[in-house]
Amino acid sequence: MSFSSLFESGASARNKSHFATIVALAKSNNIISPEETSVLQRLKSKLDISDSDYDVILKDPAAYPVTPPTDSEERIQWLHDLFKIVFADHNMDENEHKLLRRYATAIGYNDEDAAYLVQRSVEIFSGHLNLEDYRYLLNKDR
Repeated sequence: MSFSSLFESGASARNKSHFATIVALAKSNNIISPEETSVLQRLKSKLDISDSDYDVILKDPAAYPVTPPTDSEERIQWLHDLFKIVFADHNMDENEHKLLRRYATAIGYNDEDAAYLVQRSVEIFSGHLNLEDYRYLLNKDR
């Protein structure tokens, strides 16, 4: 551990952990597509990841352990970020699905909730909504 990392804020460490998990998902099929790179760049900015940290994380995302958020709203945001990277190339493979389930559990959801949230998110992100769900999402916050 470097001297400077001793003084790293908790939020910064969580952001790096979260970003590293997103990178691991992007690399799960051994290639980061241009669409995924675009999402990574946006999330890099959103999570305040420096250029040097970005390069280090891209090389070895596994070096950053998952540091789960303590807030349920942040947990949902993290899942949303992960689904954006998974569906950036409009495709989700079995490996990505397994990683999402493991990640949902790692950030604090029990196995049953993780399975439900991942399955429901797949339905939402892939556009396989039934009419009632579509109507609900259209009218939400109106």
